[in-house]
Amino acid sequence: MTRKGYWPFLTPGLLLCTLVIAVPVLVTAGTSFTKWTGVGDPRWAGLANYDRLLHDENFWASFRNIAFLIVAMAVVPTLLGLFLAALLFDYVAPRLGPRIARALRSGLYLPQVLPLAVTGIVWGWILHPGYGALNSILDTVGLGSLSRNWLGDDRYALYTVMAVMVWVQLGYPVVMFMSGLQRVDPELYEAADLDGAGWWQRFTRIAVHQIRPEIYVVLITTTIAALKIFGQIFVLTRGGPGNATLVPSYFAYQNYFERADVGYGSAISTVLTIVIVALTFVFLRVQRRGDNA
Repeated sequence: MTRKGYWPFLTPGLLLCTLVIAVPVLVTAGTSFTKWTGVGDPRWAGLANYDRLLHDENFWASFRNIAFLIVAMAVVPTLLGLFLAALLFDYVAPRLGPRIARALRSGLYLPQVLPLAVTGIVWGWILHPGYGALNSILDTVGLGSLSRNWLGDDRYALYTVMAVMVWVQLGYPVVMFMSGLQRVDPELYEAADLDGAGWWQRFTRIAVHQIRPEIYVVLITTTIAALKIFGQIFVLTRGGPGNATLVPSYFAYQNYFERADVGYGSAISTVLTIVIVALTFVFLRVQRRGDNA
């Protein structure tokens, strides 16, 4: 099929991306240069919103919190996912059977398919300072002194949200990495065994390098998910206490809908979009360079 023959198949997707993604992004970027409450005509403001961003402590705090959430949603799940996927693939499946390995994999992936509102409400109940299950368990086992207001104390709120997000994200890397491990040539493992390599050496010298494409995909998608996180913050903490768990997407929401400052909210969204695109570009360049090497 010639290149022209592909266009009838690509056109619907391109039109949908243009209407759903490109047009809203351009409109948001244009609105970021205005003062507008969402009603009436926007008033041109030039770079005033972006100058305001540079001096807004809440804006910088939101990106500082995002750095912690990237660790919780991308770095930690990727590392743990690699270990758990190898454990299920190399030990659980051969010894207990593939059904057990699939059941455990499905259990780890379950938080990915549960509605955000449901998981947020359930974790809110678990972590409630008064009747929450976590503090009740600590009291029962004689560790009541460790009970905390996990989501209401600015010293613990962000770390608590990070722990919840590790639980939410962990299943996705496990599924991706187990899929990647299935395509590794068994002859590579056999050759390594003949050379006296142990499990750790086979894992680090063979498996990790063979599933490098899956690792890149997981890191890109989970990092973007961390940058865009909104639902869990909205349900669990609403950015509080103070700005301890404030993130850019929720900060933009506050300005859009709670403060009727659409121009400023658009500036926040535009900066967040630029950061996401730039990081994605960097990841793809690193991946291409690694594949070429």
